[in-house]
Amino acid sequence: MPSFYAAAAFSLPLLQLASAHGYVAGIKVNQGSWIEGANPNWYYQPAGSAPETPGWQALNQDNGFVSPNAFSTSDIACHKSAKPGQKYIEAVGGDTLTLYWNTWPDTHKGPIINYLAKCSGECTSASAGSLSFTKISEGAWLSGSDPGDWVTDTMIAQNFTSDFKLPSGLAPGNYILRHEIIALHSAGSANGAQAYPQCLNIKVGGGGSTALPSGTPATNLYTPTDPGILFSLYSSFDSYPIPGPDVWSG
Repeated sequence: MPSFYAAAAFSLPLLQLASAHGYVAGIKVNQGSWIEGANPNWYYQPAGSAPETPGWQALNQDNGFVSPNAFSTSDIACHKSAKPGQKYIEAVGGDTLTLYWNTWPDTHKGPIINYLAKCSGECTSASAGSLSFTKISEGAWLSGSDPGDWVTDTMIAQNFTSDFKLPSGLAPGNYILRHEIIALHSAGSANGAQAYPQCLNIKVGGGGSTALPSGTPATNLYTPTDPGILFSLYSSFDSYPIPGPDVWSG
């Protein structure tokens, strides 16, 4: 495990440690070198003092979430008041990206969903509210009920890591990865689901020629009453409708 984890743990305020929801601390491409994500504590650091990384910084110093009553705002794109990352993850279509959460509570079961948005120019100057996303992978309920086994349990068992593949043949360009967990432990009540979107810049190279579809504006991804958002985790069920648009086949 990178030494970053240990250093970050000592730098977190007590409130953040207590909430313990987590954030994407780093990424690897094909299990290569460690690439830092974005620590929420950097948000208020003076310009030039925080590390420049591909991860978008957001106003979530309590490791908090975006609630359903904010799904119609730009906060649902890349988290609260998100500011773009200033570097890129470099990859090509077909590469496997491994995202490392610093932590995640086992009570916060739910889907893990990955989206891509094409940047018009540099992602480093993009605005969250202008982005439209195409879903490229998803996972959720695995077995059982009340509450059952979920992909978040697998992520925890894998040392808080989640993998996905970039679409093979994806055309070169600048993209934003929207990686998200939706926690369902309180989703049986209105406005109870908890969305934890994390955004990172990706520069795709290679010789691919497949264009990403235009996608869905972030504010249209979900509604507070979608069956996968208003969902009773602590009941008997035999399926789970993953929210959002269909996965793009590429």
